[in-house]
Amino acid sequence: MEAPGFITLLYIMFTLPQQNGIEKLPPANWLMAVLFTVHYLYRAIISPLFLNPSMSPIHLLVWASALSFQLFNSICIGGWLAGYGPTTTKEWEGSAVRIELGMMIFALGLLANMYHDDELREIRRAAARNQKRREEAQGEKGEKKSVSKVYMVPENGLFRIILYPHFFCEWIEWCGFWMIGGLGCIPARAFVINEISTMAPRAVMGKRWYIKRFGKEKIGNRKAVIPGIL
Repeated sequence: MEAPGFITLLYIMFTLPQQNGIEKLPPANWLMAVLFTVHYLYRAIISPLFLNPSMSPIHLLVWASALSFQLFNSICIGGWLAGYGPTTTKEWEGSAVRIELGMMIFALGLLANMYHDDELREIRRAAARNQKRREEAQGEKGEKKSVSKVYMVPENGLFRIILYPHFFCEWIEWCGFWMIGGLGCIPARAFVINEISTMAPRAVMGKRWYIKRFGKEKIGNRKAVIPGIL
């Protein structure tokens, strides 16, 4: 459901400039397009197909909503990058420091997001290993069984202080993306606002679920998604 986003953005990047009479887009425009694509290659292709040990079913309405957002978001960002934002190198003059800082923030957020995603995957991988050992000990053979769901409170990285660090790190990532485009990059700003406004309530509700399942003592002083704040 996320793959159509970066595919749509790339299509716009390769077609819209010609329609608007733009011979060549500045490198910074392509940089932002590449960063957007890298993120969603990880999210839509690499993670679900090669890294996740199992996938939970998703409701059709959730799938449709996510797909709609991806298309709308990629059209907005792609349109800004390919013709309706800065289209000359001169318009990017004086932005080198901001772009470099934004790239570092984006990279930090992306790598931290991957790390915390993998901490969650490790819970499922450990459950799969334990289930396999039990089946081997019992001498069970035949069709491969699905892995039973296991719920744990991760303890590594930012999981020590918040319950949804992968959300928080993704916000950092897209704030870096917005910084590259500058304050005037309205689609990137809208993207960040949408991410926070939709994911923060999920994290708050998720914290309530953690407390209900594991108890307040187990959760301790952990916040939901923003260290020391929320």
